[in-house]
Amino acid sequence: MTEPTGRRERKKAATRQKIADTALALFLERGYDAVGIRDVAAEADVAVTTLFSHFASKEALVFGHDREFERQLTQAVTGRSPQEPVVHALRREIRAQVRHCTADSARPFWRMIDDSPALREYEKSMRLRHAESLATAIAGDVGLAEPSTACRTIARFVLDAFQLAREAADPETALDEIFRMIEAAWAVASPSEGPAAGP
Repeated sequence: MTEPTGRRERKKAATRQKIADTALALFLERGYDAVGIRDVAAEADVAVTTLFSHFASKEALVFGHDREFERQLTQAVTGRSPQEPVVHALRREIRAQVRHCTADSARPFWRMIDDSPALREYEKSMRLRHAESLATAIAGDVGLAEPSTACRTIARFVLDAFQLAREAADPETALDEIFRMIEAAWAVASPSEGPAAGP
């Protein structure tokens, strides 16, 4: 009985990915404002209602990696080894994400976002959602039932680190500078963990 459910979930995931890939290709080829929802649905060979069952808005189509990014971010906290300090784990994850986002192949994508006020605003709201999920993971890691102000602050710093490093001329140096500050802030908020070791 679990196998058909697995097949259904895989089919749903494949449809979602196909829609996201199609939308991104169209947006990059024709420009975000020049492509409508119906254009994406037609090109992906799905009904508009199917598209909206996977993506709540046109902006959401651009950020098809939204859920995966959030999952990887929280997994950096919940899936790390007990010996690894939380800030160290988050720095490692953000560094990997920034390297991916600053690759030459990603430049057209970020240029499209930077050129669109609607996409910039959507990305900002998305970052706040990710920060709240990360704050919840951090809170759970230190035994809190709900995120404290300190957990939320650190989580927002981490998401800001991603944004600032992505836009910096030297992303690696920017990340090192930012995470030194995050590490110091977390040492004050959670002194029992101590400072993270390593880059």
